[in-house]
Amino acid sequence: MKFGEIAVAAAEGAILAHSVKHMTGIFKKGRVLTGADVAQLQESGVTQVFAARLGDDDVQEDRAAAAVAKAIAGEGTVVQAPFTGRANLHARHRGLVVLDQERVKEFNRVHESLTLATSGSFEIVEERQMVATVKVIPFAVPRDMLEEALSVIGADPLIRVESFKHRKAGLIITRLPQTKTSLIAKSETAIRERIADLEGELAEVLIVDHAVAPVSAAVSKLHAKGFNPILIFGASAIVDRGDVIPAAVEQAQGEVVHLGMPVDPGNLMMFGRLEGAAVIGVPSCARSPKLNGFDWVLARIMAGLHVSGQDIMDMGAGGLLKEIPSRPTPREGREAKPQTAPKIAGIILAAGRSTRMGVNKLLATIEDRPMIRMTAEALLASSAGPVLVVTGHERQRVEAALKGLNVQFIDNPAYASGLASSLKAGLAALPADADGVVVALGDMPLVAGRHVNRLIAAFSPAEHRTIIVPVHAGERGNPVLWGRQHFEEMLSLDGDRGAKALMEKHEDHITEIAMRSDAVLADFDTPEALARLKPNP
Repeated sequence: MKFGEIAVAAAEGAILAHSVKHMTGIFKKGRVLTGADVAQLQESGVTQVFAARLGDDDVQEDRAAAAVAKAIAGEGTVVQAPFTGRANLHARHRGLVVLDQERVKEFNRVHESLTLATSGSFEIVEERQMVATVKVIPFAVPRDMLEEALSVIGADPLIRVESFKHRKAGLIITRLPQTKTSLIAKSETAIRERIADLEGELAEVLIVDHAVAPVSAAVSKLHAKGFNPILIFGASAIVDRGDVIPAAVEQAQGEVVHLGMPVDPGNLMMFGRLEGAAVIGVPSCARSPKLNGFDWVLARIMAGLHVSGQDIMDMGAGGLLKEIPSRPTPREGREAKPQTAPKIAGIILAAGRSTRMGVNKLLATIEDRPMIRMTAEALLASSAGPVLVVTGHERQRVEAALKGLNVQFIDNPAYASGLASSLKAGLAALPADADGVVVALGDMPLVAGRHVNRLIAAFSPAEHRTIIVPVHAGERGNPVLWGRQHFEEMLSLDGDRGAKALMEKHEDHITEIAMRSDAVLADFDTPEALARLKPNP
């Protein structure tokens, strides 16, 4: 890749490294300059630009990021389309992050142009939460470096999200003559909340004397009912393998895998096993909702992961929890707001009368499918959802053409008043938690789900990217993604004024996504245009 300042006259095909002002606006960083762009810059008096040119042995940033993201993604993850060399992975469901930390380190040591950041190993994540991000630093990666990085990843993904298995747990609470009833109740409440937080059920609680025989009998009873894990909250801390709780586990034909752990609080935990079921001596610190080492072990068990003695010994790095007041408690952590994938809905405007066509063009058949069905299927193939279809003219026929598809119909009785009424009808029906919406025209059947996903990948209100527009050969097209902060203004439109009327006002919030396909420009308003229609490969 060649990077540096070049003459505008020789800049066609180059990638802008910095945004450049011209007479009528701005060409933003990352734009591939066309011949028309060069002419406009020259007319504006711009003679030099900082730009990059890719060589034959370079892999463009988005393609490189996509290749890496696809290779690292395991079960329970969703890969977002790349944007500006970044591809994010999100959790498909709530669960526990499992990753190969050594291979992550090895990957990041391949070349400075390739980076991978992940959530912490065994971190609890929510559905849609970001768990990893691949970022290509320059505009391209040397092909041999990308191939070496992919070889480090190999055939086994680096990261997955393991769901919690809805397990039923059993709890034994021991008592001494001086044990207060309130302490027993506090112990049960603390465990019940922890199990529920990990999507399990505390199915049975036994209260027994703090002695080997009754504890052993209780372990056997809970094991016979199939409970896993079996938790033992002792009236006294475990200080030796010969103590009451370890001895009771062994008397019940179980084994003590590991006593103690290098995590504080949580040092005095015991981990055992009885015919595949985890048996855990719970440290007294677990009566508090604050995070402790027992929580780390319990989360793995509830996610169905194997825990070994070495696993517990390896928890020491980062295991000093007592001096970190910023760490959330298990319940408090659920109130935090982790970075998540945006919730983007879809609206298809399908209420128009097709006056220039003479007949309802949305019902025209293309390769045995109505045009409107092709448009809807494309939006459904993206990560946008739910998908709302605003109908009006020939409503019943349009709905029949979409029979069997997972869309919601919104009737617009005022469709004859113009496009704005259909847009407002769709916006009013959006779910309250939608962060944004992709507004699609019903007569653009060549737009594919991958095009929509590229728009969604660029959306970032935190970075003021709230209007995402596809561009082909320098011309803006459709569909357009609008952030929720623009909905109020969109609802004030009237007549045939679409939301594009707002773009000039919010130019600083617009991000253009260059598309190689002209599908984002191709609509069909006349019989002649429809006759020329050929779906893109």
